Amino acid sequence: MNSFDEELTRRLAALHAQGLHRELRRVDSPPGTRIRIDDRALLNFSSNDYLGLANDPILKEAATQAVEKFGAGSGASRLICGSLAPHHDLEEALAYFKGAEAALSFSTGYATAIGTICALLGKDDVIVLDKLVHACIVDAARLSGAKIRVFAHNDLDDLEKILKWTEKNIQHPTPINREQESNIQHRKRTLIVTESVFSMDGDAAPLREIVALKEKHGAWLMVDEAHATGLYGKNRRGLAEESGVSERIEIQMGTLGKAVGASGGYICGSRPLIDFLVNRARSFIFSTAPVPAAAAAATAGVRFIQSPAGETRRKFLWTRVEQCGTGILPVSDLSNDPANAAKSQSKSKIGDRLEACPTLSAIIPVLIGDESKAVAASAVLREQGIFVPAIRYPTVARGKARLRVTLTATHTTEEINLLVATLNEIVNRKS
Repeated sequence: MNSFDEELTRRLAALHAQGLHRELRRVDSPPGTRIRIDDRALLNFSSNDYLGLANDPILKEAATQAVEKFGAGSGASRLICGSLAPHHDLEEALAYFKGAEAALSFSTGYATAIGTICALLGKDDVIVLDKLVHACIVDAARLSGAKIRVFAHNDLDDLEKILKWTEKNIQHPTPINREQESNIQHRKRTLIVTESVFSMDGDAAPLREIVALKEKHGAWLMVDEAHATGLYGKNRRGLAEESGVSERIEIQMGTLGKAVGASGGYICGSRPLIDFLVNRARSFIFSTAPVPAAAAAATAGVRFIQSPAGETRRKFLWTRVEQCGTGILPVSDLSNDPANAAKSQSKSKIGDRLEACPTLSAIIPVLIGDESKAVAASAVLREQGIFVPAIRYPTVARGKARLRVTLTATHTTEEINLLVATLNEIVNRKS
């Protein structure tokens, strides 16, 4: 073994010792409520395929037709000759679905965040992040070179304190002269970024209040609707629609690999925003276009969500969520948090609510704390035929490891009951 591999082996050993080592699991089945791993069928409660569209015949047929007509690959970036008809069809469908002037699709949600934030901000600007935003947004903020400020999770007072600071120290209310007025790089801006439904805790951002603050203090707002698109609002557009603030958010971001059932990411907004990203978003400009099959499948997913069948799927999902419960029992004998342990003494089953949750979510975290114990709990679940991986640092903070349960519209009542019974047995088991 050479010195390079010796060093990496040492680092891997350290990850093992901390309970943070990960490995890829080969899945030998389509996505769904039951998947096959290591030649064993497991009940899957870890997918973000909330409406059960990833293996739906409608999406598969759309992808197949796109392959037949447009081939397996796109051949080039969108600005060369890779901007195929399925990409344009998808963006038209997204803009219509979201009630926006225009949309732009990217190869992944990660590329969406990186390209958009880095295109809009530079070293003279400020980006204000909720403490629990997704890693892609954090990485984009760092790459942009903008000054980063972080507010406590969903803490409006902390957010306003930061916005007041930016007004005083960063922003110029009016350009100093006409030359600066025409130079968009010189005008300093503040961008607030939050998720609407947070990916690890399943809680919701107070979007109405955040919109009011950004307007009061002259900031822009970017909202990632990755875990809300297709699930909330009269037209299933997301939490921004349900909150009545869609038209007051400058940048609406989302992914196509969750409720939509395909893959990729997108930005919806004004026509100037989309035209600017086409010209300045490096992850869009310098990437080969997504394969036509993915774009066609995503278009079919977006259209399905808007149909009566899409509303039926959503109702099925919320029925499953209500059945499982919107709160989760803290684990007294596994958690390192004494406060959680005290609360858990009065609770007896996983479906009990610890506190009222104003927004239902298909994401239900079972908080454990210790990384090694979370891995052990996941292993016990797998032994009993249920697949729920342990979520650990760096996905969540150290000491905040958990089992992240996600529900889909295609889970059955019997499967939910089995999950609840098994989780209760595991989390209440004495160490």
